[in-house]
Amino acid sequence: MSHARVDVRIVVTDFAPNHTQQPSAPLPAWRVLDMSQAISGPYAARILSDLGADVLRIESPRTDVTEYFGVVTDGRSGMYAQMNAGKRSVGVDLAAPGAVALVSRLAAAADVLIENFRPGVMDRLGLGYASLSAAQPRLIMVSVSGFGPDSQRRALAPVIHAESGLLARQADLDERAPADLPLALADTVTGLHAAIAVLAALHQRAATGHGQHIGLSMLAAVAASDDHAHAAIDASTEPYSSRGTIWAAPGGPLLIAAPPKHAWAMLSRRGMVMDPAPSGSDLATKAALRQQAIGEWMAGFGDRASLVAELEKAGIAWAEVADSADVFAGGAHSERLPGTDRRVVAMPYEFSAAAAGVRRGVARRGAHNAEALADWLGLAAANVAALTTDGVLIAD
Repeated sequence: MSHARVDVRIVVTDFAPNHTQQPSAPLPAWRVLDMSQAISGPYAARILSDLGADVLRIESPRTDVTEYFGVVTDGRSGMYAQMNAGKRSVGVDLAAPGAVALVSRLAAAADVLIENFRPGVMDRLGLGYASLSAAQPRLIMVSVSGFGPDSQRRALAPVIHAESGLLARQADLDERAPADLPLALADTVTGLHAAIAVLAALHQRAATGHGQHIGLSMLAAVAASDDHAHAAIDASTEPYSSRGTIWAAPGGPLLIAAPPKHAWAMLSRRGMVMDPAPSGSDLATKAALRQQAIGEWMAGFGDRASLVAELEKAGIAWAEVADSADVFAGGAHSERLPGTDRRVVAMPYEFSAAAAGVRRGVARRGAHNAEALADWLGLAAANVAALTTDGVLIAD
């Protein structure tokens, strides 16, 4: 067989799989086995699902932590729905005899497996990459951990926020005690990097025909996403911040997209404020007087529209301090799940020649036991019934 014929066969396998494909989706219907919990892994799988992948979520008898957050509709919480919309669900009790063998068969039929158990758990279950890749050399497996493969520490997002330096920097800039972030940033950033890594590995597999194991720690993902990492790497001792500053203004608080020092430079350079600091003033005095001058300048406008018009005229980026409810008001940035009244946040991708989005609702645990096992493994109804009787398959 020539090399050219081998290359063609690989490309056809990767980009025209035999399983069901959504022709309007940007990705082929690659089979993704989602064995992860909470946010980082499920978010990566949700992204791939919205882009066209056939995601099969393995659910254990244990309640996922996201079930405790949000309004419950049709048995699923708001956060769980946000992370798992569009996926099919197979309920599996991994402690039951025969369960590991079933998951191994599913992995052999998959293109991608995503897991975020503590390092070593998958190996102890008999589902480590060495075992699974022996049966399916083309499998791409992503293992998300908190601190890397050598750490057994439990790592939820707040732990990574603290140990990544983000909370100490925020406290230092605000001159206050450290406080956690109001969102699970470490989880979502890790999920984004996991999705990118999967797509890169699938692209490489198209050329080589081989899968691979991807290790990804939450701490490394946050560090890689820190746009101020250069300061720490260069051992800079100069204060740095790219944050905006919120000012009192007619009609309520208003943000200028710059720290006070840079906001002063932009406004004074355009002749909008005059320097009130006496000649020879020290830096602290100058900073305090200049911030006061900006506040008085803003307060001097009779209405908000006039202030905004002046900022626009000067080319200064500004923002309302909106409530989250305002962002999603009227259905903005969200989409309705097929066949329901429930809405979930929409992925931000706008393709000119493809359509991405949620293609099914939020499944109850085990809702697709028969359907998915027939699709992926060709199991008959009698086989599924036997697995249910044996306690391998579970359903709500």
